[in-house]
Amino acid sequence: MADLTTKLGPLTLKNPVVTASGTFGFGKEYADFFPLDKLGAVVVKGIAPFPSHGNPTPRVAEVAGGMLNAIGLQGPGVEKFLKHEDYLPFLRNAGATTIVNIWGKSIDDYAEVAAKLDADSAGIAALEVNISCPNVKEGGASFGSDPNVAKTVVSAVRASTSLPLIVKLSPIPGRVAEFAEAVVDAGADIISLINTIPAMAIDTDTWQPKIANVKGGLSGPAIKPVAVGMVYDVAKALDVPIIGMGGIFSALDAVEFMLAGASAFAVGTAIFADPMAPIKIIDGLNAYLDERGIAKAADIVGKVGN
Repeated sequence: MADLTTKLGPLTLKNPVVTASGTFGFGKEYADFFPLDKLGAVVVKGIAPFPSHGNPTPRVAEVAGGMLNAIGLQGPGVEKFLKHEDYLPFLRNAGATTIVNIWGKSIDDYAEVAAKLDADSAGIAALEVNISCPNVKEGGASFGSDPNVAKTVVSAVRASTSLPLIVKLSPIPGRVAEFAEAVVDAGADIISLINTIPAMAIDTDTWQPKIANVKGGLSGPAIKPVAVGMVYDVAKALDVPIIGMGGIFSALDAVEFMLAGASAFAVGTAIFADPMAPIKIIDGLNAYLDERGIAKAADIVGKVGN
């Protein structure tokens, strides 16, 4: 069996399979399916300094090639996340490697939640700074649409925590490497990409948008070629560890991301179709490497064209 150990700058995972934020709840929801410590990491739903109820329903719609969602970063807030038995304490007891996705409506919000997590960081492996969610009116993608603003946010978070920082980028065509360079200069250790792509679906019977927010984020197989291309662009431009995501439903999908330059990858929409998808992908990646006599998963990272 191949060695799946994954090195992401200061962060080491037992394998490259992580869950995409917003698709795996806070871990407890899926713990009956498999032990959470089998994953490389669990990335929890977005945590802000305050509780958030998210957007009005309906918030999810199935579309050709994927899913449209506008959940709106619903979450319990940092205080409840740290103390309530259903959140971080549960993940600690489960032995999960936990990455906390963070967001806010202002730069001070990002710094505040990072500082509170840093002060009670037992069981937290890293923070993922979400400056790319398209489904909130304040924060999210509004901070990820200008490289200077993105840099300011990440600098504020970096000053508030010693935890490894992952920055989740917006899928901006032709500019993703520019944004990656800006946030790495500000202190990001790892880049994750891509987040969902803004999109819309209309019910042709009612003539109404299929989700209450009108527009949402498109995920699933339809966006995979876009995501693979952006991972490739960042890997060519910068020497920075990358977590790739976007439409990974099988081990072969994951291999594409690794060949393009991602050291790890996040499984998201596939979990809604099959809660066992992350474990099946781990097994499939092992089989792929074994069939080719490849000793380490890291040996295929960035090898496209070789």
